[in-house]
Amino acid sequence: MSTLSSQIAPGRIRDGLAERRRVTAVLGPTNTGKTHLAIDRMMAHESGMIGLPLRLLAREVYDRVVKVKGPRHVALITGEEKILPPAARYFICTVEAMPLEREVEFLAIDEIQLAADRERGHTFTDRLLRARGLSETMMLGSETARGLIAKLLPGTQFIARPRFSELSWTGSKKITRLPRRSAVVAFSADRVYEIAELIRRQRGGAAVVMGALSPRTRNAQVALYQSGEVDFLVATDAIGMGLNMDVDHVAFASTQKFDGDRHRPLHISELAQIAGRAGRYMNNGTFGLTGDAAALSDETVSRIENHQFEPERVFQWRNPHPDFTSMTALLRSLELPPGRPGLARAPVASDLEALTRMNRDPDIQALARSPAAIRRLWEVAQVPDFRKTLASEHATLLTRLYLFLMAPGNGEPGHIPGDWLDRQMKHLDRSDGDIDVLAARLAHIRTWTYVANRADWLHNPRHWQERALTIEDRLSDALHERLTQRFIDRRTSVLMKRLRQNEDLMAAVNSDGEVLVEGEYVGRLQGFIFVPDPRAEGDEGRVLRTAANQALAGE
Repeated sequence: MSTLSSQIAPGRIRDGLAERRRVTAVLGPTNTGKTHLAIDRMMAHESGMIGLPLRLLAREVYDRVVKVKGPRHVALITGEEKILPPAARYFICTVEAMPLEREVEFLAIDEIQLAADRERGHTFTDRLLRARGLSETMMLGSETARGLIAKLLPGTQFIARPRFSELSWTGSKKITRLPRRSAVVAFSADRVYEIAELIRRQRGGAAVVMGALSPRTRNAQVALYQSGEVDFLVATDAIGMGLNMDVDHVAFASTQKFDGDRHRPLHISELAQIAGRAGRYMNNGTFGLTGDAAALSDETVSRIENHQFEPERVFQWRNPHPDFTSMTALLRSLELPPGRPGLARAPVASDLEALTRMNRDPDIQALARSPAAIRRLWEVAQVPDFRKTLASEHATLLTRLYLFLMAPGNGEPGHIPGDWLDRQMKHLDRSDGDIDVLAARLAHIRTWTYVANRADWLHNPRHWQERALTIEDRLSDALHERLTQRFIDRRTSVLMKRLRQNEDLMAAVNSDGEVLVEGEYVGRLQGFIFVPDPRAEGDEGRVLRTAANQALAGE
């Protein structure tokens, strides 16, 4: 048997076995308990694995399973974080990071409809076709995936999950008139900041959730909302992917997004995924528009309320068996058509684009000749561009990493030099700067966190993993602090919370006539007349007057 055959045959044998194992597809809209069901089923088995679409969700599920099974038996595996106890039996992963070579009794993939996504879809399709538990396999997602799953996996058992609560349309409202416990959704950081600033001035403040936040920052922001310290959340569409919060109303500040190629209207299924975050469990939810968001048609509203969406037409596919015999063979194998109805060859993703760019470098061409060297090049090309730089700049960084890994003359053959990596991390280990500066540093450290988790690329990888996560935690805490300082008026939020709870307020008047309520300056007494802080406006001014009048009445 040739070298190529010996590389490919085991994988293809596993593919054939996978397709013969029965799959259960649990489909339905948001707030139907699909993920909760899968976690419970997994924990009922002796071993299990679940693939989730976001690192944030993987961390959330990991924490939940650890509480039941204990840290010795639960692993967390994402591109940027690996907690892998020797006795681990339950593996909580991002979809891309699932260690499919491990056999487990139960296996699940969440948000399987993402197999239609043009950038990441091919990975979800691969897991749909090839990832199986020994005893039980579950695919979780939207009803839009039903037809293609049935076509690709005949014999699949389908379970429909109805939504626990109703979702209803309330039309358009000004941001200043949105009900408490609302999430406002926008699709750019600038717009998120703008809305959060307005809510701070008028309603006391808002927590902020964006996909670029680290799990630590996101959890700290969500805690402000969940605790009732603020009543509003401003988020990007990251809110649509299973972030469980007590949201009563979702308001779209825009119904368009930039998808990496162009600005386009949101698909109805995308609108529904986000709107469905309103109303948790048995509590009904509402959705509507705010700001200058384009109107939704009556048909669109009805379809969202009734969970009626167009089925996905094709899932994205890329050959899961790259041919490493030569660079030409590798590129050709990655561009093969699927050869099955219901699948479409995936567009050129960022990793394939990086590989193509790197292959133009003469130094790369000289090194990438053996199957092992070509395989290593493909591994390097798959380092994500967390920094969202130009494709050429990202390829330049990856080229440097590959040359380090392949050069025997740098004193550390086959590894990234420690002194070079130390310099890259050191200039990111700073907590000064504004929100954008800290967010940029977080994006950069995510690259090195990912690299540090490639154990065979580094000497002492554990040291670099800990170093990168320590920096990420420090930056995350600083970013949370800046977000809180900028978008939350502590004075107004504290007083509003106390007033809603009908608690007695403690007031004091100092020798200068300044009025302090619960330790917060709210204005001053001029004779017997209370004059509120002139810097307060809108709801903030009303809150200060109400709090002062209530507190001073008892003095």
